[in-house]
Amino acid sequence: MNKSSTIAALGAVPFPILLVGKDEKIVYANPSALGLFGEGLTGRTFVTVIRKPAINFALDEALRQEREERVRDRLSLGAREMSVRVTVSPMPAEPGGTLPHGGALVVIEDITALEEAEAQRRDFVANVSHELRTPLTALSGFIETLLHAAKDDPVARTRFLSIMEREAARMNRLVGDLLSLSRVESEERRRPTEKVDISAVLNGAIQALAPVAEARNVTLLRDGEPGPKRVSGDPDQLTQVFSNLIENAIKYGARDAQVRVTLGSVEHEPTLRGPALRVVVADQGDGIEAIHLPRLTERFYRVDTHRSREQGGTGLGLAIVKHIVSRHRGRLKVESEKGKGSRFIVYLPLA
Repeated sequence: MNKSSTIAALGAVPFPILLVGKDEKIVYANPSALGLFGEGLTGRTFVTVIRKPAINFALDEALRQEREERVRDRLSLGAREMSVRVTVSPMPAEPGGTLPHGGALVVIEDITALEEAEAQRRDFVANVSHELRTPLTALSGFIETLLHAAKDDPVARTRFLSIMEREAARMNRLVGDLLSLSRVESEERRRPTEKVDISAVLNGAIQALAPVAEARNVTLLRDGEPGPKRVSGDPDQLTQVFSNLIENAIKYGARDAQVRVTLGSVEHEPTLRGPALRVVVADQGDGIEAIHLPRLTERFYRVDTHRSREQGGTGLGLAIVKHIVSRHRGRLKVESEKGKGSRFIVYLPLA
C-alpha cells in the first residue's frame, strides 16, 4: 500500500489514530485524533501529547520489542474525562512511505459509555439485591419466631403475619416494577402508533386514584383545555405514566392540600420540534431541593428513602415514567423549589 492510500485508509477510521515513528515523534494523526487532541500534532513527541506512563510504556514496547500492547487508562482533556482502550501495534519500515524506518500505530477507543453501562449494571444488581434482602430478612425472622417463640401466642402471631403480608406485598411491587421496567426498555425503540385521547387517560387515572386522595384528604383538580386531545401512543403505558405521577403527588405532597392536573397545548415545543400536548401534575408539598432534580429518574434513587418505603415506593416509578415518555418521543421535565411544591411536566408530540 502506498503512502497516499495508507493515509486515506487511516483517515476514514472513526477512532483516533496516531502513526508514531521510531524516534517517538508523531508522523500522522487522522481527523478523529485531531478532533480529540487538537491541531498541530505532526512532529510532536508522543509523550507531549499523551502523558500516561502505561500508554508510554506500551509504545516503547511496540517500538523496541515489536510487540503489540493493549492498555486501558483514563485521559483528561481539559474539562473532559474519558476512559480509553489503547492498542499499540508495531509497523514495519516503508521505504519511501509514511514510516521509512518503521514505527507504531496507536489506536485510541473511547470506552467511557461501556464502563458507565457496566457500572450502572453493577449498581442495579446491588440495588435489587439490597431491596429484596430487607423484606426477605424480615420474613425469615418472623417465620422463625412463629415456628418457635411465638408459636402459641395468638396476639404476636396476628401482628407478625400482618407485617409479613406487608413485606411480601412490597417484594411483589418491586418484582412487578422490575418486570415493567424491563418490558418498557425492550420496547423503547418501537414507537406506538395507536391514537390515544390523553384527556380520557387523565380522567381515568384521577378517578382510579380518588380513594388514595381521599385517604390523605387531598383534593384532585382537573384543569385545562376541554375536549379530546389525541396523541400516538400506548394507552396502557400512558395510563401508567399519569397514574404514577398523580399518585406520587398525592403521597409525597402535603396532606389536606390540592393536586392539580392541567392539560394544554403548545404550538411549538423546541425539544420535540413541533406542536405538543403538555400535562402538568402539580402538588403543594415541601418541594425538592435542586441537587436532587437531575437524579430523580435514576433507578432506586430516592430523595427520602425512609418516607418512600413507608409509602410503598420501590424507587423505580420515575425511571419507568422516563422510559415510557421516551418511547413516545416525548419529554419529562421537573420543576421544584424547596417549600413551594413540585411540578412534573410531560410533553407529548401531537398526533
